[in-house]
Amino acid sequence: MEYSEIIYDVSDHVATITLNRPERLNAFTGTMMNEMIDAFDRLDADDDVRAVIVTGAGRGFCAGADLGAGGATFAKGGSDVQTKVGVPRDGGGMLTLRIFDSKKPVIGAINGAAVGVGVTMTLPMDIRIASEEAKFGFVFGRRGIVPEACSSWFLPRIVGISQAAEWCYSGRVFPAAEALHGGLVRSTHAPDELLPAARAIAADIAENAAPVSVALTRQMLWRMLGASHPMEAHRVDSRGILARGASADSKEGVESFLEKRPAQYSNRVSDELPDIFPDWADPEFA
Repeated sequence: MEYSEIIYDVSDHVATITLNRPERLNAFTGTMMNEMIDAFDRLDADDDVRAVIVTGAGRGFCAGADLGAGGATFAKGGSDVQTKVGVPRDGGGMLTLRIFDSKKPVIGAINGAAVGVGVTMTLPMDIRIASEEAKFGFVFGRRGIVPEACSSWFLPRIVGISQAAEWCYSGRVFPAAEALHGGLVRSTHAPDELLPAARAIAADIAENAAPVSVALTRQMLWRMLGASHPMEAHRVDSRGILARGASADSKEGVESFLEKRPAQYSNRVSDELPDIFPDWADPEFA
């Protein structure tokens, strides 16, 4: 797929997805959704990619849904894709579910306004950092709609139910300092230091951790958020330790540590990812 609303780049084992509608503060469209989903499919299949950064071009990260259709913007629901029960699927949710399934760790480098879907799309990203000039807003109530992009699942798990409720009920826009205090972002940075900070985090992962182990760990952490008992995690942990303990990566990880040298991991995410979630069933809604 050729991209018109994002820029996709890979360098030093890190993929960078840049939302690229700066004249509209990177407002979200169906085209952007499809291109981002395609980009995640692409990077998951590329063993050269070990981490992902998502950021925005120009002054904004993403100003939310493109409101070019005026009052009818949300009249037809989400995308043209129908659920099994005939309801149009929410486009933001289609994107966040794809990010949730990513095999690579995802870092959101929020460089400016992140409002509506512009902030909810970041919730399944593993690490969010922000410019000191960024602003955030779960503004749905002020647009006469409700939170989307699976944010009613993600947001309370990230910041707690009370903070999630206050931000969503009021719909107000708040500064990066409040996002930091509320646990929405890991850290804030001067604007010109944001991407270097994101790249430093990505490089630490890409250069030091076994890609297959990172892919499995990512899904273990996210999926266990919905587990009903720690025994579910124990089953997954046990399968994971058994599968990875016998791998070439495990041997290399131990030997490189003992020999005090950088590890050279050989297992590939694209075709050597063990299934440690045999009991996991995808939701049937789609």
